[in-house]
Amino acid sequence: MAREAQDFIAAVRTGTGKGAARQARREGNVPAIVYGDGKEPVALNISYNYLLKRLKQGRFLQSLLNLKVEGHDDVHVVCRGVQRDVVKDLPTHVDFLRIHDDSKIELFIHVEFVNHEASPGLKRGGTLTIVRAEVELEVTAGDIPDHITVDLTGKQIGDVIHINDITLPAGAKPTVARNFVVANIAAPSGLAASAED
Repeated sequence: MAREAQDFIAAVRTGTGKGAARQARREGNVPAIVYGDGKEPVALNISYNYLLKRLKQGRFLQSLLNLKVEGHDDVHVVCRGVQRDVVKDLPTHVDFLRIHDDSKIELFIHVEFVNHEASPGLKRGGTLTIVRAEVELEVTAGDIPDHITVDLTGKQIGDVIHINDITLPAGAKPTVARNFVVANIAAPSGLAASAED
């Protein structure tokens, strides 16, 4: 279920600061920085179109990336943030964190719901209300799960699914100590209205 590290290509950016970042943007690049693992930060340029394509694929912030920079060894990184233009909502800067395969990191992991047809509550017209489509988990960098699965088999109207009800992948644990709600099966609106009369 763990995802492989996807190759991600960047180039070293000469110079730092606002002037160098503006120059990079004029040349069709997005400035970035990679830091962590006790090494010096490295300023990078990423092709704007290449980055936009990767962002549109989804789950960019949850992916383990194999950063390839010419003249440097490949290194595993996770994206720690994408700054965006406040008006155009387009990427203006990216932060990457270097990690080892055994590093513990906190990432938002997608929640997938299966066996809708095996839920008596949904068959009776109940609605699956998703409270959290993603859950923040502490995971091992070399074993980032693609998603966590919620089995809806046997779920009735009124049932609430908490994080402790979900079988998490080995080595993964929630970053929040309390047993928070992930989803519930709500009564159909007509049934709820008649119950209130």
